[in-house]
Amino acid sequence: MSTNKQWDVNKALAVASLFHFFSSAGNACVIPFLTLYFRQLGLTAPLVGIIIGIKHLISSLWAPLCSYFAKSHRKRKVLITGSLLCSVGTGLLLTLVPPLSKDVVYKYCNISQQSKMVSAETLRTATDVSVTSGKPPLTSSAFQELFNFTDAQKKNGKITGEVGITADHYNNRPFGKIASSMNAINEMIQELETLTSNETPIHRLEKETKTPEAGLLNVNSNPEKNLSIGGSTEFSLLQTNPHPIFLMVLGAVVFWELLAAPLEWMVDDSLYEYLDFVDATDRYGKLWIWSYLGASGGACGITIFVDQLNCFLSAKISRLAVHFYGYAVLITLTLLISVFLPIHVSKKTEHVNKTVKALNLIGSDGRTILSAVTVFLTGVIGSTVQNFLFWQMQDQGSSELYMGVSVAIGLIAEIVLYVFKSKLLRALSSNGTVALSLSCLSAQLLYYSFLWNAWSVLPIQMLCAFSNGALWWAVNMLVDDVASPGTERALHIVLQGLSYGCGASLGSFAGGFVVSHFGLAVLYRACSISLALWLILFLIVQSKLPRQKKINYSRLLAADPSDESDSDEEKERDWLVKAMKDETFSRNW
Repeated sequence: MSTNKQWDVNKALAVASLFHFFSSAGNACVIPFLTLYFRQLGLTAPLVGIIIGIKHLISSLWAPLCSYFAKSHRKRKVLITGSLLCSVGTGLLLTLVPPLSKDVVYKYCNISQQSKMVSAETLRTATDVSVTSGKPPLTSSAFQELFNFTDAQKKNGKITGEVGITADHYNNRPFGKIASSMNAINEMIQELETLTSNETPIHRLEKETKTPEAGLLNVNSNPEKNLSIGGSTEFSLLQTNPHPIFLMVLGAVVFWELLAAPLEWMVDDSLYEYLDFVDATDRYGKLWIWSYLGASGGACGITIFVDQLNCFLSAKISRLAVHFYGYAVLITLTLLISVFLPIHVSKKTEHVNKTVKALNLIGSDGRTILSAVTVFLTGVIGSTVQNFLFWQMQDQGSSELYMGVSVAIGLIAEIVLYVFKSKLLRALSSNGTVALSLSCLSAQLLYYSFLWNAWSVLPIQMLCAFSNGALWWAVNMLVDDVASPGTERALHIVLQGLSYGCGASLGSFAGGFVVSHFGLAVLYRACSISLALWLILFLIVQSKLPRQKKINYSRLLAADPSDESDSDEEKERDWLVKAMKDETFSRNW
């Protein structure tokens, strides 16, 4: 791109805002619901944790490396287009992975959809009801009523094996009683599934019949046989090894992440260098708002649509595949917008040098070390929320709509709090804001362990504004005070990679095994206690650190009079400050 060309900054920012909006909307259709989809495929918590952990690890290592090579070889435009195009196809690969069993999908399907499983077709062909294992015995008045009714019919000799049943046949029998009893069975089974939602369904009432009454007779004739484990291999839960499905999912996710992860890095680097070339980097900082708005709309919109569907779209594709279809549509729109993205390749080759300087800064100052440990720990603990919160909500009977709304509430709350960002940081200081953020995150985790119904998670999501947004504002403010000129953005990127990459990866690996052995509630309570302990340690260590005032020369020109040092001795030692404040100094130099 020639330097004498007129560049329209407003147009570039508008295109970039649209790109971030649709890209984030597409990602929000899938990423928050990935673990939910893996659960319906039949994968256990440790296997899900391994997949997500590898995904985070690839993103943190491969994305910056690929972005660097794209810049050095001037292939950003090609790689951005290729990344968008290929990620659509690789994302759809996951919809082709068959679930371990349809019973797993039905078990975790929306409760409102389960009532549709018993239809006239089912009554005419089979009685197929899944019952989860548990201590509550399957002795109900509904079963007794059915068994007594079928015994009476058998004695009267009115049970036939004919497929066709005349009107007189139905008129002479209380068929409405059968239907009401079947509804009673379904209600009882749903209650048992709610009580034992973490158990694996191993019992089945299953017998092919020609008429509804014949089916009831067969159930009554040998109830122990029908309630035994391991009935028909066609309909019973497949007690197969989930590792083949795990390997298929892992391969698809790794391939997908290799193609999609560098996209955001390349776009952000290109846009920042573009704005830096035209001295407009101050307008770069608010693009995240468009990303949050897009993610909120994508998460809510896709869940509204999915909740209207049946449990299966086809024989082996569950309705959660619609999340991937929505992702494909929105990323395709993003691909069209990417044609107009401003692409500028800076001739500077300081990218690696700034990253090395940022790493050196983290290890050279006590405040940056404290900040790095804080964001790493929040990344470890935050990954448990991202991976398994929807599992906890699903166990309480939440539909996907509540899950999408919970995502939107957290993002919108952060946007609203951004309006008061300056006042918050001025009132509490950066250290006080970090302490408040850690307290809010600890309270959230404790609250998650006590969810009691489908919507109970929604109110607490407003604290995401503090536990995520305010935390990063304060951390960035802390590290900016010690950053050398030009390394602020590199330092922010390193800390984000430490949190969302290394921390989230470790948290995913560990979280899956904790859920498997102790349960979701124990996981959240342990994370809450750990964070509270770190908060106490943070306050103690922070109070012991030397309060050394460092001058940030890159921001000196924009400093307010209130930012001046109160110490005259410091002013005398700093010749640059004295040069800018003393009008006669430059004449006598």
